Amino acid sequence: YQVATMKSIESEIQQLKKDHDALLLAHFYEEGDIQDIADEIGDSYFLAQRGQNSKAKVILLAGVVFMAESVKLLSPEKTVLVPDLAAGCSLVEMSPYDDYLAWRRAHPKALCITYINSSVAVKSISDVICTSSNAEKIIASIPADREVLFGPDRNLGSFLMKKTGRKMTMWPGSCQVHVLFSSRELFLLKVKHPQALVIAHPECSEEILKYSDVVGSTSRLLEEVTRNKSVNEFIVATETGILHQMQKARPEALLIQAPMEGGSCGCNHCPFMKLNNLEKIRNSLRDLSPAVEVEERFRETAKLSLDRMMKISRGESVQWPSEFNQ
Repeated sequence: YQVATMKSIESEIQQLKKDHDALLLAHFYEEGDIQDIADEIGDSYFLAQRGQNSKAKVILLAGVVFMAESVKLLSPEKTVLVPDLAAGCSLVEMSPYDDYLAWRRAHPKALCITYINSSVAVKSISDVICTSSNAEKIIASIPADREVLFGPDRNLGSFLMKKTGRKMTMWPGSCQVHVLFSSRELFLLKVKHPQALVIAHPECSEEILKYSDVVGSTSRLLEEVTRNKSVNEFIVATETGILHQMQKARPEALLIQAPMEGGSCGCNHCPFMKLNNLEKIRNSLRDLSPAVEVEERFRETAKLSLDRMMKISRGESVQWPSEFNQ
């Protein structure tokens, strides 16, 4: 009965996509059944690109709300849907607008790079947005004589500071999923699987990254598993959803999620991503709701910071403000 019901919902989704000229985008951290029905699957940068470039009138983004907000900023004429408006992000919660604004005002001559895992309001008081896949390119574009602020993920910022050699002042935020991995348990797991390659997202703590062979965005980690055929065992330090695409790409490989305290594996889910399901996606496409809207007072400057990211990622030059004056 459950399988038949799921098939029925999947068929309804496909029909509703045709009826509304809709594109279904899904993040790598969604459940496998959502990824399998999506038109495009990717990380936050890829999804922002696809949403912007699509000719579809309706974009449904199965991920978290800040990702849908980015699509709406880049394509204000489109209807942008999410399955559940409660699908937030711990990094958004840890960087409230008023506090971030005070931080910016304390460094008026600095340029602020803000991770895409942030609210529209915070993006509006940032100079440029980055993702884990394009952050090095963004940092390299900042003039050498300018002070740099980086937020809201301090682990990603610290990793980038070491990798690029660029000094940056950090906002003290972190991702609740990526900080739960245990370096002690990871060490013990490496002893049990000496042939395994450890691959990790840079939102993980420094203690996890020092044991990692490859550090990169979700798309970079998927690429490593897909292309590195010399390795058949991978210990994966990021959210469990990515394992679905990894296993599809390499069905013969052994994929082990990095352990949390106590040695438990395979349960490090993002609670926000997992709020979405096929039934909510069906309902959202049927009702064209909930739709993501952007407050007008934040729209223009938030879009400017996203546009700078897109331009730099394409190799184009951008103009930087001389100081922060909001």
